[in-house]
Amino acid sequence: MQCIEINVPEGTLKGDLNLSSQAKGVIIFAHGSGSSRRSPRNRKVAEILQQQGFATLLFDLLTIEEERGEVGGEYRFNIELLTQRLVLATQWVKKMYPQMKIGYFGASTGAAAALKASLNTDVFAIVSRGGRPDLADEALKSVKAPTLLIVGGLDETVLALNREAMKQMDGICELTVVPGATHLFEESGKLNEVAVLAANWFDKSL
Repeated sequence: MQCIEINVPEGTLKGDLNLSSQAKGVIIFAHGSGSSRRSPRNRKVAEILQQQGFATLLFDLLTIEEERGEVGGEYRFNIELLTQRLVLATQWVKKMYPQMKIGYFGASTGAAAALKASLNTDVFAIVSRGGRPDLADEALKSVKAPTLLIVGGLDETVLALNREAMKQMDGICELTVVPGATHLFEESGKLNEVAVLAANWFDKSL
């Protein structure tokens, strides 16, 4: 694993990159509210994607100072800020590994940032886990990258929001409901289902 840093005017963003020369593409993770690159859920998904031949970049969209000083979600629900940071991370990957195709895996508010960032980056696919695509607002209708929305069957509020967001998307978009799963997919085996669904989507979209 390679630890990377990207400087922004507000400080430094940190990421963990797992990459092999034979990787089919790089999947950049956009974490959601209350999470970070150390999220055990996203690390589990990343491990399975790595086993399927993908490189992964688990990346913090906020600086350490922003995480410590946040009040009431002022940063984590600032979709414009998260989008800008994700675009910077994507540009870094493209500069360092120009031959690699890039995909996004977004969770919660990170999913909205992934959708909006895709309008300004060349990504081949997007996967959202328990995401808030509705927060991408007007950008939804312009998303071109094939998008998979994964929601737990017991996560009724987020499921309804995903169904509404999907109606606004003109590009390729599918919604998969994981039966018996809640918002964080903490039930036995459910996170593995998410990872397999994501790997298959990325493979199909390559």
